[in-house]
This record gives sequence, C-alpha cells and structure tokens, in this order.
Amino acid sequence: MSSSENAIRTLIVDDEELGRKNLYYALSEHAEWHVVAQAGNVADARLVLATEEIDVIFLDIQMPRESGLDLARELASKEKTPLIIFITAFNEHAIEAFDLHALDYLLKPLDDHRLQLALERASTMLQLKQQANYAKSLRAYANSESVLTTKQTTDYWQFISVRSIGSIERIALEDVFWIEAQGNYMQLHLKDKKTLYRASMSLLEKHLDPAIFLRIHRSTIIRKDQIVKMQIMPDNSYKMELRCGNQVLVSERYISAVKNWIND
Repeated sequence: MSSSENAIRTLIVDDEELGRKNLYYALSEHAEWHVVAQAGNVADARLVLATEEIDVIFLDIQMPRESGLDLARELASKEKTPLIIFITAFNEHAIEAFDLHALDYLLKPLDDHRLQLALERASTMLQLKQQANYAKSLRAYANSESVLTTKQTTDYWQFISVRSIGSIERIALEDVFWIEAQGNYMQLHLKDKKTLYRASMSLLEKHLDPAIFLRIHRSTIIRKDQIVKMQIMPDNSYKMELRCGNQVLVSERYISAVKNWIND
C-alpha cells in the first residue's frame, strides 16, 4: 500500500476477518490509498482514531456489541469528521437511508465497480474540502437511524441530500414546489433553481407526506399548496397551473385523486 504524504489514509472496521482482508487487497490496487490500520470492532477503531489521522473509514454497520452506527454517530458530532464508506449486507431500508443522505456504501460481497465509484467520490470530496457539508449529512443519517432503532417507526422525509461533483447539498422538501422524472433522476423544482436527485419516482413517493404532496402523473409529483387551477384542454387532457408559474399535465390515471382533493 502507498505510504506517501499525499496518500488517503484509511481505516477498515469490520468484525469479519475475511471481509477486512478482501477490502485490504482490493484497496492495494489503488496506489493513492493507504490502509493505516484494521479493526475488528468499534472499541479498537476508537483506539486507532485517537492516535492516527484518518481521512476515510470503511465501516461495517452490523457488528456485535457496538454497531457501526454507534461509531458514525460519535464521529458526526466531532469538529473534523472522517468520510465514511459504509459496508453492509443488502437491506432495503439501509440502502434507502444511505441514498437519502448521499452517503456512500459498499454491499457484501464487494463489487469492484462500486468500490471504484466510492473511492473516486471520496477522493474528490477530500480534494475540495467538503467535509463540513458531509458532516451535516452524516449527523442527519445517524440521528434518523437512532430514531428508527428506538421507535421502530418511519417518518416521512423532511430533507434530502443531493450529491454533485465533490459536494453534498441538503435540501428541505418544504422548499420543493414540484418534482418531475428525468431518466434515472428526479428533477426538484425550487424557487430559484432546479436540481437533480438520483431516485425513482416510486421510492420518492413512498417517503413523501401525502398530506403535502400529490402525484398527478407517472412522472410528476406536486405540492398541494402549489395548485391554482386545473383545466380541461381541447383534446380532453388535463393541465394544472401551479403558483410557481409552471403548467404540468395530469394523467387520466390520477385525475380522480386530484379531483377528490380539490373537492374536499
């Protein structure tokens, strides 16, 4: 492994020895990455972090005694937060949580392409010194997961974290006027800009508060308070006018739900 001054200093935390070895050898193919230490549990990881300067932690979520989430929560509260690339066996909720907060993750068994993407993102973020914005996303993730652990309940999303090149922006959903599908992304329409968020329409709809948001088309979700009026067009299609000035189509599939809400 590289040990130059400019190397990205990493810590691998995984209770499975084979998992640690596999990741170590995978990282050995990347000269700019230097594994400073490996830890089999959170307690040993703390000892390393107390004495070593670490840029990136590869952190297993599910470990005995203390989980990776416990360590992530601690690190999120510190002034200087290392970047964390979470390691997890597949779990739908876990993946949704990582995507919501724009955090990187690796699924077991390791995938070389996914590892390469995670390394590139982490390297770019370190170069652009975006740890402060990253720490906000990590704190939001740790706090939300703590609530789920204690309450075993799921609240509707209030914020999402949008990743662009080397940065993370946290967006309040109360600032989003409407949402439209753009391929593999959702385009969020805000007051002064548009931004792309990587997610499916069905995933986003599942986590939006139905008291606030309404789906009106297979590719469109709007805030209910944005509705000004709905018009029937000459071809018998429906178009909705929004307070933000946009006009959007209402598909036949959703017209009954829209009419019911308007008439309530």
